[in-house]
Amino acid sequence: MLLVTQELLGALAAALERLQPGAGAKAAFESPKAAAHGDLACTAAMQLAKALKQNPRQVAESLRADLLAREAFQRWVDAVDLAGPGFINIRLKPLAKQQVVREVLEGGAAYGHQPANGRRMMVEFVSANPTGPLHVGHGRQAALGDAICNLYASQGWQVHREFYYNDAGVQIETLARSTQLRAKGCKPGDDEWPEAAYNGDYIADIADDFMAGKTVKADDRAFTASGNVDDLDGIRQFAVAYLRHEQDLDLQAFAVRFDHYYLESSLYTSGKVADTVRRLQEAGKTYEQDGALWLRSTEYGDDKDRVMRKSDGTYTYFVPDVAYHITKWERGFEKVVNIQGTDHHGTIARVRAGLQAAGVGIPPGYPDYVLHTMVRVMRGGQEVKISKRAGSYVTLRDLIEWTSKDAVRFFLLSRKPDTEYVFDVDLALAQNNDNPVYYVQYAHARICSVLSAWGGRVQDLHGADLSPLDSPAAQALMMVLSRYPAMLAAAATDFAPHDVTFYLRELSAAYHSYYDSERILVEDEAVKKARLALVAACAQVLQNGLAMLGVSAPHKM
Repeated sequence: MLLVTQELLGALAAALERLQPGAGAKAAFESPKAAAHGDLACTAAMQLAKALKQNPRQVAESLRADLLAREAFQRWVDAVDLAGPGFINIRLKPLAKQQVVREVLEGGAAYGHQPANGRRMMVEFVSANPTGPLHVGHGRQAALGDAICNLYASQGWQVHREFYYNDAGVQIETLARSTQLRAKGCKPGDDEWPEAAYNGDYIADIADDFMAGKTVKADDRAFTASGNVDDLDGIRQFAVAYLRHEQDLDLQAFAVRFDHYYLESSLYTSGKVADTVRRLQEAGKTYEQDGALWLRSTEYGDDKDRVMRKSDGTYTYFVPDVAYHITKWERGFEKVVNIQGTDHHGTIARVRAGLQAAGVGIPPGYPDYVLHTMVRVMRGGQEVKISKRAGSYVTLRDLIEWTSKDAVRFFLLSRKPDTEYVFDVDLALAQNNDNPVYYVQYAHARICSVLSAWGGRVQDLHGADLSPLDSPAAQALMMVLSRYPAMLAAAATDFAPHDVTFYLRELSAAYHSYYDSERILVEDEAVKKARLALVAACAQVLQNGLAMLGVSAPHKM
């Protein structure tokens, strides 16, 4: 129905331009809140009334008369009605709605996608320091980041996926010493075991493999253990490689990939942190006070100036963050999205302030942030708070093993990122309509069963006569299909993968209603092919939408 919408928008733009020069550029349709009000709605009359010094209803009547006289409206529109103070409700002919079936079948997996726009963007997500297994919060971040990458790629962007982590900070030192103590036979609960040490069973596993002289390989590093319990630096490198490998296994199980791993330590060794500080000083955006170096971040909307270099000579966390984002800009990423927990909210203003103060041409508001809350896990009616593997939290791998990759992804994407979410393991395992991922996947499998019973090829349906698709249930299903491209574009712009989950549930409901109202494999060959074409198009859009979320579309359930 893209062609239909484009032609109708063109006609609306011309009609608005006739009423007031310049108004045509704002031509737009809305979806009525109730199906009884029509298929498309226009509120332009109320927006133009003041400028035209007319009653909105009068403007709507003039606009309606103009639209009805235009060729596109005569071809595709069944009725144009006025409602309330000046709403224009448009009812499409069945022929117009039927076009979406052909568009979906011809577009296939690319239906709803836009052509390449030549623009580059980076999405940085997960970015977990290698100090332990990935927890369910990392899982929410992985699902969000991957889906946002898929959404922007569908809109023509060249998307780069990056994982940023520190391999040399205080936490890494604690990891190394915890592993060394385990290698020496010390364990949690012993008198000599430090309070700050990591307690999970995975520390013992690392220590055992180190003492056995094993080699570990991760996506971005490899290391062979010396087996020397006094080799603290070797233990550190081995532990980092070991846990990066473990994270890779988690991400592989979750079907998440990255194009690049960026080390925080490299910002220091390459001189990028020192260069960033120099730029800020030369720009006159810093000052010394109480032995510390401060950034004048209040000049850029921050609530207070921020310490850059503490009195002991070490840098605060946001300084390497500023340096890192300068490298993102210098690498040609005009748009950058960071997926982080809500505990990072305080860093947004200071990082953006530092980027503006550095004077390297970065626009205000760079980068974008998507902040997410943590996830609570319920199982058997009780909250689960710990994992034997991690020692203090539920891991992503636990959740996948308890349910499935598909369930974890769909569930973690089914709410806005900044809203609290409770993952119900029992619901994720339920095979009923209360389980949203089961409901959507079952709709796809149900269509595949119909197509299998028919026994033909979907390609043979491309040229089917669609005129039999004139029932209310068929038209309602086609209207939902037609909204997919606009929903996809809006979900990308708003960083809102949850909109895709809502849409898929709506589409599944529309299909189930259609299936219950009309037999598909009827004797009449023309009617059968038309209905098969419709449900095949529905299966394609279900598959496309699930792919945006990284969820499979099973043929059998």
